[in-house]
Amino acid sequence: MSHEFYMQRCFQLASFGEGLVAPNPLVGAVLVHKGEIVSEGFHHQFGGPHAEVAALQNMHDTELLKKSVLYVNLEPCSHFGKTPPCTDLIIEKQIGLVVISNQDPFPQVNGSGIQKLKAAGIEVITGILDQEGKFLNRRFFNFHKVRKPWIILKWAQTNDGFIAPLPENKHERVALISNSESRTLVHHWRSQESAILIGMNTLVSDNPFLNSRMVNGKNPVKIVLGNHRQLPADLNIFQDKNTPVLIYNFSVTEKNENAEWIKLEKNDQVLENLLHDLYNRGLNSLIVEGGTITLSSFINTGLWNEARVFTASHKSGSGIKAPDLPHGKEIRNQVIDTDRLTCLINPENYN
Repeated sequence: MSHEFYMQRCFQLASFGEGLVAPNPLVGAVLVHKGEIVSEGFHHQFGGPHAEVAALQNMHDTELLKKSVLYVNLEPCSHFGKTPPCTDLIIEKQIGLVVISNQDPFPQVNGSGIQKLKAAGIEVITGILDQEGKFLNRRFFNFHKVRKPWIILKWAQTNDGFIAPLPENKHERVALISNSESRTLVHHWRSQESAILIGMNTLVSDNPFLNSRMVNGKNPVKIVLGNHRQLPADLNIFQDKNTPVLIYNFSVTEKNENAEWIKLEKNDQVLENLLHDLYNRGLNSLIVEGGTITLSSFINTGLWNEARVFTASHKSGSGIKAPDLPHGKEIRNQVIDTDRLTCLINPENYN
């Protein structure tokens, strides 16, 4: 088997940590002896053992370690964080060869782990499926290189391009635009991201929960952006006291239980300042779900990395138009029951 084969398995293992390890990266590790996988591990949760530690601890025949190859999709850490350095354990176990996909962009690592392994006499191979590895950890790489969360725009539209009925026709809304399978997928996405954002108008008109109730997963931090107004305490976003609610506005700064109002200066840097605050809070990804004005504000300022658009098979004939999304690099196009899902990457914000 090739290095690429085992690295693909590392990616697969790493993906099991989606929604559980942020702001840490997704990491999987595989130990191979004479072409056979003899142990595996992945980073399960933030603050828990890293993938390399899990793989080494799962190795029953420790005598094989000196003759085994360790595959890991991200450079082993070389510093004390919530856990000891993985490099120290690799050196202690006398692994002879370590194969890595990506160098870690985190400033406290960023090549020092590789150098530490080499200094101990361990052979290191890097760059295996480099681009695939960076895409897997696009949130992590973006967070440390650009110092912003990875921004995903998501909406559902009718076949003739409407995202919602007009306000005066709101009471006529009988069925949601997307089908149940698509909505379940959206809740799965929510469980994978650090935060979810909507505009104030959507909050007041739709009274959404902004949670992941349709799947078994964590809830993202709930964010509302818009002019401050007196918000009823019985709004659905306030009911889960275990999930933070951040309300970015132009009037007040205050806290009430799990809800926090953050005042922003009303200028052309509103979104930049909001994203800077999210970065400082350690939130490395953000899914923006509407409405059209809020989505368009991210599009018009170029502050988006990924877009996921559901297009239903039916038409509405009228309503609020869906955002006008610039051309992006298509990474997914599939039919989900009666809907078509199109996913795009913004090439200007992805290396």
